[in-house]
Amino acid sequence: MPSKEPPRRRVPGPARSRNAAGGPGRPRSAARPDARRPRSPAARKRRGGSPRSIRLGSPRPRLRLISLCLTLVMLAFVVRLLQVQAVDADTYSAKAEKNRYLEYTIAAERGEITDRSGIALATSVDAHDITADPKLFTPEDSKAPDAPQQAAALLAPILGKDEADLAKKLSTPRSRYTVLARRQTPQVWKQIKDLKAVFAEKAAEDKAKGGPGANVLAGVLQEPTTKRVYPNGDLAAGILGFVNAEGKGGGGLEAQLNKQLQGEDGKIRYAQAGGRPVPTAGSTEIPAVAGTDVELTIDRDIQWAAQRAIADQVEKSEADRGYVVVQNTRTGEVLAMANAPGYDPNDLAQSNSAALGNAALQDVYEPGSTSKVMSMAAVLEEGAATPGTHVTVPNRLHRGDRLFRDDIDHPTWYLTLNGVLAKSSNIGTILATGQLGKTQAEANKVLYSYLRKFGLGSTTGLDYPGESPGIIAHPKDWSTSQQYTIPFGQGLSLNAMQAASVYQTIANGGVRIEPTLVRGTKDADDRYTASEAPERTRVVSEKTATTLAKMLESVVDDEEGTGTKAHIEGYRVAGKTGTANRVDPVRGVYKGYTASFAGFAPADDPQIAVYCAIQNPTKGSYFGGQICGPIYKKVMEFALKTLQTPPSGSDPARLPVSFKPGE
Repeated sequence: MPSKEPPRRRVPGPARSRNAAGGPGRPRSAARPDARRPRSPAARKRRGGSPRSIRLGSPRPRLRLISLCLTLVMLAFVVRLLQVQAVDADTYSAKAEKNRYLEYTIAAERGEITDRSGIALATSVDAHDITADPKLFTPEDSKAPDAPQQAAALLAPILGKDEADLAKKLSTPRSRYTVLARRQTPQVWKQIKDLKAVFAEKAAEDKAKGGPGANVLAGVLQEPTTKRVYPNGDLAAGILGFVNAEGKGGGGLEAQLNKQLQGEDGKIRYAQAGGRPVPTAGSTEIPAVAGTDVELTIDRDIQWAAQRAIADQVEKSEADRGYVVVQNTRTGEVLAMANAPGYDPNDLAQSNSAALGNAALQDVYEPGSTSKVMSMAAVLEEGAATPGTHVTVPNRLHRGDRLFRDDIDHPTWYLTLNGVLAKSSNIGTILATGQLGKTQAEANKVLYSYLRKFGLGSTTGLDYPGESPGIIAHPKDWSTSQQYTIPFGQGLSLNAMQAASVYQTIANGGVRIEPTLVRGTKDADDRYTASEAPERTRVVSEKTATTLAKMLESVVDDEEGTGTKAHIEGYRVAGKTGTANRVDPVRGVYKGYTASFAGFAPADDPQIAVYCAIQNPTKGSYFGGQICGPIYKKVMEFALKTLQTPPSGSDPARLPVSFKPGE
């Protein structure tokens, strides 16, 4: 049965006005209050138009745009993931390991330096480098806003460091490693470790109560290392030198032999968390190789005697400085090399910087009359004179542009060549060396050749840091006065080791042996290697050397000699005094004196050569025989007894010193 639609209800609309053409007119708002209402479809149909429908926009473009954006984002993530896990995997892995793993150097134990008997002169003891991980002092890791400042205040008095400097080092979170103090004693690290334990315990208790558990010392760490110590204090400091703050040789043999002594450092690497090692993460270690031990030619006891003797006289004479060198005449080995004033390498902060070197090798000065032995050697070797040759010595001698004199006024002396040396006559030496050539120029060349053969103008062969070769000009450059002053030791310069080597040469039958300080070495496997034999050079004949030894005895044994204070009971002693005008190193002019004494014993069977010099004595005598003769005697006597050298078995030669006119 067909359904009946309900009758449509017609909604009466407002009356429309017609315009003149009979068309519908525009509604008037005043008469048509509902003019803004939308027309119904029926009304639009009546007007002959089609009804409007509301159509929604298509969602597909928007979905495509969103999908594209999501795809790009995912693609960026995928690319980044590939970069991190594939392309740059090693880089990021390294960065992660750097933050997780700590690596530090295992310092190699520095080789020991001993004397010839194996007694330690320089050794190393356990020490600690106090380090820190600055990241663990940030507020996030330490749970304290001012952890660097608190830690610095606690550590400064223990380490002896400035509190502000420590705080600055601990306030660099980008770094995972900083050194707070190097080479601290085990006692210092124990203090810090005990303090760390206290703070760790407090932090644990605070955290258990719900607090932040702040620990301002968690990031303080340590690395095992060694510290250089010198058991005998200032003994042989000039020879040994010292080790600087970086653990490397800063002077002396420590610097010269640094490569051998320092060994090879090792490395250790381990995982850490909160500054503590993670045992289960494993570690890698490359062990350190200990340095080579060095055995010196020095005898500790003789070194002590030499150092004490020179230090006492320098103080007594109120001198600038002094040196003593003791050498084995047959081997060239240096048994002692002492300087005064010295320094303690254990406490460089309290040392005078001017005393940190080895003055016996680095100071150069005019030797004075101890140099006359080389002039006499040239005269004897060239056959220009013999020990008994008569030399008439006036009170004054005019040569070139100068008037020369001896150290004292005297009437005309009638001396033998032996007497010229015994009484240390400058005028007699000028007259004797003048016979070396037909002209003064020829004589100069001959003398120069002998001075060079004795080692002047060249380093000694020790290769010691800062060693000076001395100064000796070529004969063509000698001034008018130099050609007459050089024969008696003025106008040329040498160091104390060179001077000692001259007397070693005479004592060794005219053969010069390069001095040595290192006797041998012992490597990490305890294998001993002796040093190479030093170079030997014939300077004068054995006959000349033997004659000179007898002449030098007259200086000490004869009552007219200038070195009687060096006499040693039971031993024949050969020696020579020296008193030279001294060049002031600051002003560059002659001011003061250099007093010296050199010789060897026993004169009939030479074993030991000793040389000593004192610079600028200002109190008491300044003559070499008076102030250096006694030093020579003390040191030589001690050395002869230490080495158990038997007394002389014969009497001195006692060559004539003077002659009577007309004989």
